[in-house]
Amino acid sequence: MSWFDRMEAEPPGLVFNVQRYAVHDGPGIRTLVFLKGCPLDCLWCHNPEGKSIEPELMYSDKKCLRCLNCMKACPSGAINSVDKELTLDSGKCSLCGACAEACPAQALVMVGKRVSVEDVIREIGKDLPFYEESGGGVTFSGGEPLMQPGFLTQLLRRSRDLGIRTAIETCGYATEESLLEAVRHTDTLLYDVKVIDREKHIRYTGLPNDIILNNLVKLSKNGVQAAVRFPLVPGINDSEEDIKELGEFLSSKTQFRDLNILPYHAGGVEKLKRLVKRREEGFVTDPPSSEELNRVTFMLKEYGLRVQIGG
Repeated sequence: MSWFDRMEAEPPGLVFNVQRYAVHDGPGIRTLVFLKGCPLDCLWCHNPEGKSIEPELMYSDKKCLRCLNCMKACPSGAINSVDKELTLDSGKCSLCGACAEACPAQALVMVGKRVSVEDVIREIGKDLPFYEESGGGVTFSGGEPLMQPGFLTQLLRRSRDLGIRTAIETCGYATEESLLEAVRHTDTLLYDVKVIDREKHIRYTGLPNDIILNNLVKLSKNGVQAAVRFPLVPGINDSEEDIKELGEFLSSKTQFRDLNILPYHAGGVEKLKRLVKRREEGFVTDPPSSEELNRVTFMLKEYGLRVQIGG
């Protein structure tokens, strides 16, 4: 089954986090709603718990009380205790969630909850006064929110009905139809571009970037307003050639001139370690230095881009 088939086949409404009072990912004070599932497998992913389209189990050793309630509740015998230390056998774990329900300290939690549109609207509606005062609203992120296109579009419509301004944060790997439909109902589009070179994109994200770049060009031709975001990851996409390719593509192929540089941070590494069924060790490198950020900013401004750090 292709990713696009899965986007339509999977039941909608799988959310893995709601973060309130955020001051990034869009203007003003915002509520961030993270939808589960992402077609890309970026080496440096900041939200690895959002990649899978299914609920997942996370374990925090620091929170664990060693009460062994989880071990008693586990129907598949995936949890054992050796010298008061828990061991979890991911091969036996069926992700049933019984251990998380039995854990009094939330050391074990299921990441990903099926919710209705109204469940989400009630949550984001709690912050209406903050949106009105700051010019903020709600940002739908992920994972990749367009992995659940029908659910996302319903959320956008209901938010607009209530006068809540919306933003979408997307990697752009989606059908043209679902992307344009979502854009029709949103106020702000934040569009991530990781790297321009196709082979390098495959190497570091698992998929080619033809769809991503083609969609960005189509959005530009349709007059859609968007801020392009560039996650700057040292050793991955920070070479002089990488920066030149990005500047040349945006300036020659699109009308987009707002570019936000998102400096790499290692926030996803610890979360990856906590995933019971994780597939790999986390990628770790140093964040870009101020000198590096200045160098990249200067190069990109040479292409007529309005560059800012963050956003």
